[in-house]
Amino acid sequence: MTVLELFVPDMGCRRCVREVTARLRDVPGVQTVTVDAARSHVTLTGTMTAADALAALPGAGGHLTRLDAGDGVDGAAAASAAARSRARPGETDAEQAYG
Repeated sequence: MTVLELFVPDMGCRRCVREVTARLRDVPGVQTVTVDAARSHVTLTGTMTAADALAALPGAGGHLTRLDAGDGVDGAAAASAAARSRARPGETDAEQAYG
């Protein structure tokens, strides 16, 4: 069993938490998703790969950090820039990332 811990910013509203949780539950191999929105902390357990879990949240790619590895995600800046380029005027970071 793998335990993957992520820092996922901008989960300040319930809708964002639900969206993040739903996307991560759909990752092959994920058995549980636990979110601590106050700390922007998500813990996954199961047989998923880190790459699959991180790919489930493409809009947040530039801000995701694997807490269990202590490192930022490779290629995250490019993913974040791509998400920002698709943003609609007046849209918040959270709306870009999760909705």
